[in-house]
Amino acid sequence: MITVRPSTEADLPAITAIYGWNVLNGLGTFEEDPPAMEEMRRRRASFLERGLPYLVAEAEGIVLGYAYAGPFRLRAAYRYTVEDSVYVSPDAVGKGVGKALLSRLIVECEALGLRQMCAVIGDSGNAASISLHAAMGFEMKGTFPDMGHKFGRWVDLVWMQRALNGGGSHPPDSPGLSLSGV
Repeated sequence: MITVRPSTEADLPAITAIYGWNVLNGLGTFEEDPPAMEEMRRRRASFLERGLPYLVAEAEGIVLGYAYAGPFRLRAAYRYTVEDSVYVSPDAVGKGVGKALLSRLIVECEALGLRQMCAVIGDSGNAASISLHAAMGFEMKGTFPDMGHKFGRWVDLVWMQRALNGGGSHPPDSPGLSLSGV
């Protein structure tokens, strides 16, 4: 059974390993060198300081994946919009880990009063991520060709979007994200 919970410091080795594998083997991130655990600790802390969710999925005590919401852009007008990131261990792909993580991430972002969630997916051939986001109510907004160069080839970005809390249908009822200190 998959359990999704807030991440802890103790999860950082697994988070670092999962992300490192994705950096070296996938196009879900355009980063080319896996960051050290200390850098992953700093990144996680920067999201948590803003009150944003940073989650892990586990089964039988083993971290299978992680997800977080980050600011979409750092201008004040974007304070109601987040970008999601979901990374799954290669051993757990296709086992519902991504869906469990993204489902919980959406719930937690709605609880914060946020209004939009964007997915910026590396590689238009990334059928698993595109399908996951579509199944969770994200709509395709566009493909930007040749945005990055990784593994000796040009890679597209796919942009998808999902409204939270009614999206832009009415004025916001929360202060939005804290974007100070950036």
